[in-house]
Amino acid sequence: MPGLLARYRRTGADVPFGNPLAAHDVAMEGYFWRFTQRDSGRVLIALAGINRAADGRWATLGLGTHPGGFLRTAVHPVASADPDRLGAFAGNAFRGTTDRLRVDLGPGARLDVRIIDPVPWPRRRLGGSSVFHVVPALNQYWHPWLLGGRVEGWAEVDGERWDLDDAQVYGEKNWGREGFPKSWWWGQAQGFDDPRVCVAFAGGTVTAGPLRTEVTAVVVALPDGRVVRLGNPVTSPIRARVGDGAWLLSGGNRRWSVEIEGRAPLSGAHVLPVPLPSERRNVPGALEHLGGNLRVTVHHNGRCALSGESHLAGLEWGGISRAHDELRRRESRGDEQN
Repeated sequence: MPGLLARYRRTGADVPFGNPLAAHDVAMEGYFWRFTQRDSGRVLIALAGINRAADGRWATLGLGTHPGGFLRTAVHPVASADPDRLGAFAGNAFRGTTDRLRVDLGPGARLDVRIIDPVPWPRRRLGGSSVFHVVPALNQYWHPWLLGGRVEGWAEVDGERWDLDDAQVYGEKNWGREGFPKSWWWGQAQGFDDPRVCVAFAGGTVTAGPLRTEVTAVVVALPDGRVVRLGNPVTSPIRARVGDGAWLLSGGNRRWSVEIEGRAPLSGAHVLPVPLPSERRNVPGALEHLGGNLRVTVHHNGRCALSGESHLAGLEWGGISRAHDELRRRESRGDEQN
């Protein structure tokens, strides 16, 4: 039975009440942390993709900030992911677990924080991808495992030292087969009036063999401690319209409904890398704004359970061709200025 379960998990799937935090031994296991300081207006992201090639595992690493638009990325030749619990490791450049994150991408790109008072994902049966977690061989799975908490620590950003004590923290994983979807959308926000509020969403085309469907999942942590998860295609569908600097989501079920409006100019977005695992290289793949505006409204049985706004939202529009087009536009503008 343990061998059968291991083979099942190597497809990317998890049994109900399983452990989506542990590595699955798939082509790419992605780890992402986001830190928000409402008072200072600062946001910092750290990412690691633990990728599998024919000759071993390697890592896609990154550290980015708002304001200032700082971003440093790196390829690390050796990496590993913990098969028993959440853990991403790439030599001395990256070490991330549930309670500690250390990043060293060279002078001007370092981070060392401890996570305290964590608010973990509360549902043991399934993760953020809900029923899709049990479906083998999907192109992508998604799990927001940390919906809040505070940190103690610091970051060194482009020659400046940031005190990150009491910053809010969010953490997620995504994993799947070789490559990324043709297009996807994502968002995450803290920094609301009530520090207990956390919003995250992820959408795109989910495929497994002949199966192909467009899905958007939404997770909202409410001030009273409840966590709402919507986006199952049949029981709580979410409609998403993304483009021209707007992320518009709405939907739900009989009891719960959500509306999200995100706004951010793509011209100010970071261009983040995505890995081609078997080729041991990264390519520009996602446009992510770290300081966008996000409004969220949640209704429960017709009554407003949450209405809030954050000016420090992360908003992403993914797609390799889209990222290349944006880079060409930026290069063209630079040529015109010169």
